[in-house]
Amino acid sequence: MKIKNLGSEVNGHDEVGEGHIATSGGTPLREDAFLLSEEEKMVIIEEHFRKIMETMGLDMKDDSLSGTPYRVAKMFVKEIFNGLDPANKPKVKTFQNQFQYEEMLVEKDISVFSTCEHHFLPIVGKAHVAYIPDGKVVGLSKLNRIVDYYSRRPQVQERLTMQIANELQESLDTENVAVLIEAKHFCVISRGIEDISSTTLTAEYRGKFKDVDLRKEFQQYLNMKIEV
Repeated sequence: MKIKNLGSEVNGHDEVGEGHIATSGGTPLREDAFLLSEEEKMVIIEEHFRKIMETMGLDMKDDSLSGTPYRVAKMFVKEIFNGLDPANKPKVKTFQNQFQYEEMLVEKDISVFSTCEHHFLPIVGKAHVAYIPDGKVVGLSKLNRIVDYYSRRPQVQERLTMQIANELQESLDTENVAVLIEAKHFCVISRGIEDISSTTLTAEYRGKFKDVDLRKEFQQYLNMKIEV
C-alpha cells in the first residue's frame, strides 16, 4: 500500500498547532454538528478509534484493549467534550440583588479540565472569576458550572477565558467581570519542548475591572489564604 507523504501539505497547520494559536474567537463548529445523536456519534468514533489503534499495531483481541475504542468514544461524547452541545449548557438563574451588595464577588480556584485542540492533550489548571453586581446576583455554584461547560470542548486557553467572560456578562447583565486562568498544557509537558514547570496565564478584564486599582484588588484576593 502506497502511503502519501503529508509533510509538505500540513506544514502550515503544524505551525499553528505548535504555536498554540487560536484561529477563531468561537469554538469552530460545522452547521451540521448536532444532526447526529450522541449514540450515533459514539458508534462512528468507536469505529475510527479502533482503526487508529490497529494502525499503531495494537492487538485488539487483547482483553485489556478490546473495549478501549468504546470507552474512548463514550468519554469523548458524554464527558470531556460534552461542552460542545448547547443542550448541556448550565441554566444560570439570577436573583435580584436585594442586599444591594456593590463590591466585587470573587470565586477562585475553580478546577479547569480541558483539552488542547491542537494535539488533543489535557489542559489542567484553575480559573478565578469575579463580577460586580449590577442589579443581579447568581448562585456561586453556577460560576463553577460555567467554567466547566466551556472547558469541556477542544480549546485554546485564550478563547476559553473570553468565552467564560462573555457568558458571565450575558448571564449577569453586567460589563463588570474578570476572568483569570492559570493552567498547564500537556502538549507542552509531554511532547515538543517537554517543559514540566511552565504555566500559562490568561486574563480578561472588562468594565470596571479595566481600572488598575480594582484589578490589583482582585489579584490581591487571589493571593489570600483562608484556613478552614
